[in-house]
Amino acid sequence: MTTPITGGCMCGAIRYTLGMPVTELRACHCTTCQKGSGTQGSVNAVIPASAFKLTRGTLKRYDSLADSGRTLYRFFCGDCGSPIYSQRATSPETLVVRAGSLDEAGDMKITANIWTRSARPWAYIDPASKQLPGQPDAPAPQK
Repeated sequence: MTTPITGGCMCGAIRYTLGMPVTELRACHCTTCQKGSGTQGSVNAVIPASAFKLTRGTLKRYDSLADSGRTLYRFFCGDCGSPIYSQRATSPETLVVRAGSLDEAGDMKITANIWTRSARPWAYIDPASKQLPGQPDAPAPQK
C-alpha cells in the first residue's frame, strides 16, 4: 500500500492521512471497544502520532476508562459518530487508528487479537494470529 494512506468518517466531515504504511492490524475484543463500536470490538492500526495528519474537520473526544484501567481518549466525528482513533493518556506518542475508517485496506490482515478473554461468542479469532487474553505492552513505535 502506498503512502500517504487516506481515511475519514462516514459523512465526510473528517479526513486524514497516514504518512507511513500500515504493516499489521490488531483486533481488540475488550468490552470498552465493544461498547464504543456496537460490535464485537475494533480493528486497529497502531501508528506513531507523528504519522497522522488531520486534513479536514474537527474531532470530538470522549475520555473513557479502558478495561486495562488506563484512561483512553477516543476521537470521533461529532456529526456522524464514526470512530477515528484512540490514544492512551500515558502514551500520547502512539495512536490506534480504526482500520474501518481507512479508504482502502489493500492487503492488510489482522495479525493479533487482544483482550480475547472478553471476546463475544460470535467473534471470529483466526487461530493463526497472535492471541493475548488481556492488554499487551505498548507497541514499539514503527519507523
